[in-house]
Amino acid sequence: MGKGTHDYREDPRNAAILININGDILPRAEAMVSVFDSGFMLGDGIWEGLRVHQGRIAFLDQHMDRLFEGAKAIDMDIGIDREALERRLYETIDANGDSEGVHIRLMVTRGIRSTPYQDPRVVVSPATIVIVPEYKEPLPATVENGIRLFTVHVRRGDPAVQDPKLNSHSKLNCITACIQATKAGADEALMLDPQGFVATCNSTHFFIVRKGEVWTSSGDYCLGGITRSTVVNLCREAGIPVFERNFSLTDVYGADEAFVTGTFAGVVPVTEVDGRRMTEGRGPMVKRLQELYGARLAADTAARSRP
Repeated sequence: MGKGTHDYREDPRNAAILININGDILPRAEAMVSVFDSGFMLGDGIWEGLRVHQGRIAFLDQHMDRLFEGAKAIDMDIGIDREALERRLYETIDANGDSEGVHIRLMVTRGIRSTPYQDPRVVVSPATIVIVPEYKEPLPATVENGIRLFTVHVRRGDPAVQDPKLNSHSKLNCITACIQATKAGADEALMLDPQGFVATCNSTHFFIVRKGEVWTSSGDYCLGGITRSTVVNLCREAGIPVFERNFSLTDVYGADEAFVTGTFAGVVPVTEVDGRRMTEGRGPMVKRLQELYGARLAADTAARSRP
């Protein structure tokens, strides 16, 4: 089971979920891809995490924008357009019945290769599209009581090496960060950028609160987070001063509150960073932002049509 913000209560329905592979809906035990698939072989692909709320996929336009922009950036043809992919997502949801509490992993790889080699010219099939819907909801205790972070030595990479703005299948950078943090007894990793400023966490985006102001990183070394941008916009709309800027661990240790954001759990308080106690559970700013985010999530899905 995942920990940190991705901790959840096991649901027996997940043993029998139906998974969509290239348009075919299969039982979990039969859902497989080739050992020659680009994602399995080389981590060559992109993905999105999606949350279903009130029977609709939340913030789907933003997620589709990021997916198709990522595919274009790595010169990968997804093979179907946005409308067809949206229909496929909802077909998968409908095949599984109840949609409440569902979290979807949408994965697209470059396809099957003729031989184990990195050159895309050896790809011999269309892109592989996998949709995994699971019944997973964040634990209320996580959302209320928060998580603990540990700053790891693993840095977010220079975009000339592997651009962290790509939501790629190649996640070893974040995995090694997560391993170091868990070995240190924390829930998730806080990662710095190449200059030593705070960048992001291994699977979420990081914010601090100082004297009524909300700070997050410049965004130069992190994924363009959907929940991150939503929270930034909510702050602006509510008149809360918010800044995307460089800041150091000294600023973090002296902050009044801290929190992380992500599609799965929304806004989650951070109660401890490197052994420094931030808050006992949720601070006042985190409570306010959780309420604002919950209202925006409900409004987005209520206004959203589906195929």
